[in-house]
Parts: sequence; structure tokens; C-alpha cells
Amino acid sequence: MTTTGTTLVIGATGTTGSRTAARLTAAGHRVKAGSRSAGPVPGAEPVRFDWYDSATHAAALDGVDRVYLIPPLGDPDPAAVMLPFLQQARVAGVRRAVLLSSSAIAGGGPAVGAVHQALPGLFEQWAVLRPSWFMQNFTGTHVHAVSIREEGAILTATGSGRVGFVDADDIAAVAVHALTEERAPDTDLILTGPEALSYDDIAAITTEVSGRPVVHRRLSYEEMRDRLTALAVPPEFAVILAGMDRAIAEGAEDRVTDTVQRLTGRPPRTFRSLLYKELR
Repeated sequence: MTTTGTTLVIGATGTTGSRTAARLTAAGHRVKAGSRSAGPVPGAEPVRFDWYDSATHAAALDGVDRVYLIPPLGDPDPAAVMLPFLQQARVAGVRRAVLLSSSAIAGGGPAVGAVHQALPGLFEQWAVLRPSWFMQNFTGTHVHAVSIREEGAILTATGSGRVGFVDADDIAAVAVHALTEERAPDTDLILTGPEALSYDDIAAITTEVSGRPVVHRRLSYEEMRDRLTALAVPPEFAVILAGMDRAIAEGAEDRVTDTVQRLTGRPPRTFRSLLYKELR
């Protein structure tokens, strides 16, 4: 790795942001940990950052030469707030930007796809991380994890479609590589775990490891959309998420890549090993 200046990690208390900040500080890099609460992050300088409060942006960017970007959660049009910030970041001296997107959204696609498309025109050094669905969705506070604990069920509109679920720690490892290596990737990177699993497979493995029965309940697209809306997901974003489930059912996420192995030098974690770590 090359010696870097200071990295602003946006969403530094979140799933991938906290892991990325921890890896950067452990490797001796200077980090400004941006979050709405400006809560403490070990080894990093906490700084208040709110996508929707532009008054927080200048202080967060002060002295920063690279940034890890977590889009505002649940916003169907994140470009409206992200692109003005990125233009400000370039003027402030940021040279490299690494954006967290999704394997389901290509450059120019909906939501964060517009930011992906704009990024190469804003920064000479860049990367877009496009991870598959997080393994942590089944162990944290995500709707799937809650329904597993409360109902013993995972509810999706994915049918028998398979997904290359990826560990958030592996995403963070790739993020650190993209932020700190001498040459930026200057491309998008699709990140998956080592195997593609259906939600039936996820339920079976969770049952095996936890010792509690878990089933996969198959919903229609409309049922999934309405369920998300009932859970207070904004209707426009619920349509996007339910549409992603439908795409999975049609095979859009049935793939694995070697990106984690190639960039970090180690194989990605399996879902079973993550559960043993989290639940045992």
C-alpha cells in the first residue's frame, strides 16, 4: 500500500463504513469518520456529516484527499445531494473517490447508478464497489434478520433465484485496497462471496447453524413491494427493492466473481462460516 493523506469515510458508523475506517486506522492511515452523530470511531477523527445538511460538508472535507462514499440510505435519487458534494470535494482537493453501489445497479442505472456514471468525470482516481447482497442482512438489524428472529422466516420475491452473498468485511477489505493502493482501480468492481445461494439455501444453513427452524416464504413482486411500504420504506424505493427481488428470481444475481481473492489475496468468507462466527 502507498502512504495516503487523509480519508473521509462517510457512513463511518455503518456496516461497511465502520469496517473500512477500522481497517484504514489499523494500517496507520489518517481517517475522518463522518456520520450524522459524529460518534467516536477508534483511531479516527470524528466529524459530523449529513448528506442533507450542506453546512456539514466543508469541515468534513477539510484536509481530505480521498473519500469513501456511502449514499444516503433509502433515497431513490441520491445524485441530487451527492453530485453537488462531489463537485465541492474536487475543488477542496479530493483526488480519489470510492463509491459503494450495488451489483444490481450499473452505471447510469437508477438511484446511485447516476452517481456511478458521473464519478469518472469528476475524479481521475476512482472506483465503484458493486457488492452483491450483504451476508449481514441475516444477522443484524435488516428486515430479514428481524423476520428470522421474530417469525422464523425470510420473506422475499426472489423465488428460487440465487445470489452471491458477500461478507461486509470482504467489502471493506476491497474498499481499503481501492482507497490506498498506488493505482486506483478506475473501474467498477463486482464483489461476491464464493458461492451463489438461493434464499431457500440461506434458510437451510441458518437452521443448521442456529438450531432454530427458519423457512423462506415466497412472495409475489406486489406482496414484497407492499410489505416494504408497510415497513415504512418510501414507496418509490420499495418499488426499486421489490424489483431487485424480481430480477434475482430471473437470474440477474446468479454469479460469483474472483474480485475479493484477486484484490485482497485471500478467499471471500462463506455464509456458513459467517454464521458460525456471529451466532455461536
